[in-house]
Amino acid sequence: MTNTLRPHGYQRSPLPPAREATATDTGPRSADGDAADRRTRSTATAGPEKLKQRDSFFDNAKYLAIVLVACGHGWEPLTDGSRTAEALYMVVYGFHMPAFILISGYFSRSFDMRPDRLKRLVTGIAVPYVLFEVTYSIFKRYADDDPGHPISLLDPWYLTWFLAALFIWRLTTPLWKLVRWPIPLSLAIAALASVSPDIGDDLDLQRVLQFLPFFVAGLFMKPEHFQMVRRREVRILSVPIFAVASVVAYWAAPRMSSAWFYHRDSAQELTGPWWSGIVMTLALFGCSMVLVACFFAWVPRRRMWFTILGAGTLYGYLLHGFLAKGSRFWGWFDTYDWVNTPAGAIAVTLFAASLVTVLCTPPVQRMFRFAMEPKMEWAFKKDAAELARDRKKAPTG
Repeated sequence: MTNTLRPHGYQRSPLPPAREATATDTGPRSADGDAADRRTRSTATAGPEKLKQRDSFFDNAKYLAIVLVACGHGWEPLTDGSRTAEALYMVVYGFHMPAFILISGYFSRSFDMRPDRLKRLVTGIAVPYVLFEVTYSIFKRYADDDPGHPISLLDPWYLTWFLAALFIWRLTTPLWKLVRWPIPLSLAIAALASVSPDIGDDLDLQRVLQFLPFFVAGLFMKPEHFQMVRRREVRILSVPIFAVASVVAYWAAPRMSSAWFYHRDSAQELTGPWWSGIVMTLALFGCSMVLVACFFAWVPRRRMWFTILGAGTLYGYLLHGFLAKGSRFWGWFDTYDWVNTPAGAIAVTLFAASLVTVLCTPPVQRMFRFAMEPKMEWAFKKDAAELARDRKKAPTG
């Protein structure tokens, strides 16, 4: 093929290959297959600094997405009194979690049942899930004066659903690599979930299943796909697409429930006919993927002042929830009328963005690493290879 068929900027700054995952990423960091192994071997002589280098594009994308998550939570109380706030809320909810989940899938491509990866899955996802589910439940009991709120590891409350979902999605990664048509199959599962009100709330399975296609799509993304959305024409086209999405959302705000974007309820629970679940699943998946592509088109590829914060997005995600919910429990939006004005909405947006930015910083990461990235060496057996290395290192008599 000639160079004219390659994406714009192909020779100037290609995206670096993905790297092996750590469990606290919103997804793993290495590409799968022999090509990834060759890339790893080719960089083995570059020194530890080269191997540990992070991809600025994905760190930037994760940071910008988490800012939108926090802003969305800040806008939620304003949507009842402002059609504009509701429209912006719907647009943002159309792509910010799908973008996060797609990146999670992309970074999960190397996951298998290897002991070290299972260990990271436990320490980086399962353990934080348990700790934050318990902490959030206690917080609700006292902050919301709700002593009857249960502590249940089977019923994720508020933001912890994402950890439960990521744990399940990542465990199923080998299966999706095995089947012939993974994305259509995941869409079929999501559509069936959307018309199945009997699924219940255990592990928030509705969300797990309805968001599943975004994770599976990420599993089969390649670096060149992200390169394609960085083309100049995609950037230009993304502007009218976002404009049209905003206009459609403004029209739909009084006519459609934004709960469709949460993917946590069946069509029947949203008072729609059963077939609307299938239609909305397919329609929202298509719209979300288009908006995610437009979002990625504007994500900077170079290192920015906020790039370092991309490594701490899970910290910002889980920690900002206490203030986001606390503001509702303590009636801040009802007490201060100025918050419901346009100037108040701007202030809420700036405060939410600033708060989550601070919570992603390295000092906060160091402070809460014991809960988010515990090592827990005491909890795991050493495998045979590690025991052999220890015996070799042991001094001989």
